[in-house]
Amino acid sequence: MTTAILFASFAVLLFLSVPIGISIGLATLITIFFTGTLPVEFLAKELVTSVDSFPLMAVPFFILAGEIMGKGGISERLFNVANAIVGNKTGGFAIATIITCMFFAAISGSGPATVAAIGGIMIPAMVRNGYDLKFATAIVASAGSIGVIIPPSIPMVIYGVVGNASIGDLFIAGIIPGILVGISMMVWAYYYSKKKGYRGMDEPTSIKKIGAAFWDAKWALLIPVIILGGIYGGFFTPTEAAVIAVVYGLFASMVLYRELSIKDLPKVMVDSALTTATVLIIVGTATAFGRFLTIEQVPTKVAQALMKISDEPIIIIMLIMALLLVVGMFMDTLAAIIILTPILLPIAIQIGYDPIHFGILMVVNLAIGFITPPLGVNLFVASGISGLSLESLSRAVLPFIFAMLFTLMLITFIPQLSMFLVGLSK
Repeated sequence: MTTAILFASFAVLLFLSVPIGISIGLATLITIFFTGTLPVEFLAKELVTSVDSFPLMAVPFFILAGEIMGKGGISERLFNVANAIVGNKTGGFAIATIITCMFFAAISGSGPATVAAIGGIMIPAMVRNGYDLKFATAIVASAGSIGVIIPPSIPMVIYGVVGNASIGDLFIAGIIPGILVGISMMVWAYYYSKKKGYRGMDEPTSIKKIGAAFWDAKWALLIPVIILGGIYGGFFTPTEAAVIAVVYGLFASMVLYRELSIKDLPKVMVDSALTTATVLIIVGTATAFGRFLTIEQVPTKVAQALMKISDEPIIIIMLIMALLLVVGMFMDTLAAIIILTPILLPIAIQIGYDPIHFGILMVVNLAIGFITPPLGVNLFVASGISGLSLESLSRAVLPFIFAMLFTLMLITFIPQLSMFLVGLSK
């Protein structure tokens, strides 16, 4: 009965369009009032203790770093590098956009931030070069989801905290899957561009042109090297890396590129603070929600139910993947990770999946939720930039969803794709 009240109230609140963080908190509070199994102070205590975590401090700093770099001319220079390499190929602008999103993913750690930073530049540019608006918007919305797969990744930080897994190992494990997602999207972009006759630039590429683009973007390209190299080299933790990303981002944007001024900083700080507040409210309420489920022994009951369906690891993992796909359509990625990790991780370990590998599966799976309605955060951001309706955009991203599903299946059944680099780093 307790669990029924919890999920029913949560579903009703979501249906009423109450924000996800508030819905989770109110559902927990309603259940506490109705059942009396816990004191009312339980929610308040969880809101405080859940965010009192050193690894979790990486989240606001990565958000701030993404805001600084998105407004500091860094995303434009990353595109110039990608465009110099593939711009003269069939669908060159489309492929260059995906590559730029992959570069920016190694800076921001956020899907919507990647869409916002790249979309404002690339959607109008692609339309000017003859690409149809639907395709251009779909590319940016879809490629933006790579922002949570290629490290650093905010959802990976959350999974590491909740699942007691190494955030550094998660970052390493996300590199190859993130690249594979990008490649699968490029394959579709090339096929569609060839079919529609979207040609590249007339001027041929050259070593000189590529070298000039790399030289202009050298300070931007150093950012992921510093962040990831420092973490993997043992020079600093992921949390300290986030702080360094902010400091370096400010230096590169204000001193080296001079495209971010002091008068721009208040807006950058306000935007990052609003995003951080939203994220931390979700983290706090979802942690309380998840702890309540644990007290009610829901994880144990779910595990027992799944094991009754089948004892075959392949069937169980496919059921888990299907569940995550559905959840990703309706629930924020961070909330889903906090609530479902304590339920699903023990099952995954029981059927032989490494916690790091399973974390990557969760993140990639839930990243698809960024471009699946009704939640589809990237769809809303991209739609706001291009003015395209959500209905049209939802249809346009379908091929990219299938590309991500194909990659998800690959990394599900070939664990080495995630774990190979982790093994080398040991």
